[in-house]
Amino acid sequence: MNVNGGLEVFDTTLRKTHEWLNDMMNELGWDDRQKAFVGLRASLQALRDRLTVAETVQLGAQLPALIRGFYYEGWSKPSAKPQKWHKTELLEVVRQHFHNDPHIDPEEVVRAAFRVVAGHVDAGELQDVIHILPKDLQALWPRVPATGR
Repeated sequence: MNVNGGLEVFDTTLRKTHEWLNDMMNELGWDDRQKAFVGLRASLQALRDRLTVAETVQLGAQLPALIRGFYYEGWSKPSAKPQKWHKTELLEVVRQHFHNDPHIDPEEVVRAAFRVVAGHVDAGELQDVIHILPKDLQALWPRVPATGR
């Protein structure tokens, strides 16, 4: 237990989740944590549904526990084949999460989310994820260094 009476594992994942959300807000120039959360969650879930089961699990293992929870939220058919989405379909999935805000650019949201992920996840794992995506989805990711983060 930490000094404030909380459990260290909860405190750590909450701190890391706030870091990710702050990074998302900074990437997009937003001051709305809820909107940043929706964008990050929508982007991660759309990516999850495009990946193979093995790659989904490997990426999920690198996420902070709280983010990992919403990454897997709603993943009802893990043995199913991945969606064959290309850029247009993936962006539409993310856009649907912002149906009440027509000013949101889903590509900007996805690119921001992928930059946040790239800033926190092992470069080798990112290269594995990016490699299995079609070229138009690969282009949404920032350049990932060959080794390390």
